[in-house]
Amino acid sequence: MARISLDPPRSLLTRFVAWYSRRRYGAVLEPLAAMGHNPRVLFAGGRYEQRIARWNAVDPALKQLAVMVSAARIGCSWCMDFGHWEAEKLGLPMEKVRHVPAWRDHRELFGALELLVMEFAEVMTETPPEVTDELVAELVDRLGERAFVELMAMVAVENHRSRINAALGLTGQGFSDRCSVPLPGA
Repeated sequence: MARISLDPPRSLLTRFVAWYSRRRYGAVLEPLAAMGHNPRVLFAGGRYEQRIARWNAVDPALKQLAVMVSAARIGCSWCMDFGHWEAEKLGLPMEKVRHVPAWRDHRELFGALELLVMEFAEVMTETPPEVTDELVAELVDRLGERAFVELMAMVAVENHRSRINAALGLTGQGFSDRCSVPLPGA
């Protein structure tokens, strides 16, 4: 259960965001509803997410794996639920998606670059981050500097999202009724 009301004051901004969210995702995203209590945060967050959606230096499937590894590591079940839905929209094999939280135990399902990306997302999400020079060098060699910087920023963005959603107590919104992706320690 959310730790704050998901029924923010009605304003032109919150009504527009609710309309847009229902149109794009089929429901008002709970994180947006929570942010509606502070219009400046909601507006800035929305603009930020719009700009992030335009990043295109990294394959969307690789970015999605990185995002889900980060969300799983933090323990954001809302993010995992939504991530499962996003992965399905991208056409990722659900067999892979189901095993993202425990990817190290299912290495055979993933390609070499996918494994590198997931390792990077995991070690970057640690507190403190445990990123090594060797891992960065290998990713830069495989992706290039532009794409590496985007991947790094995407993992940081997901850390931001996941930590907010976890702090808000958001646990899932039913974006995927098939979402049986276990969280670490579950």
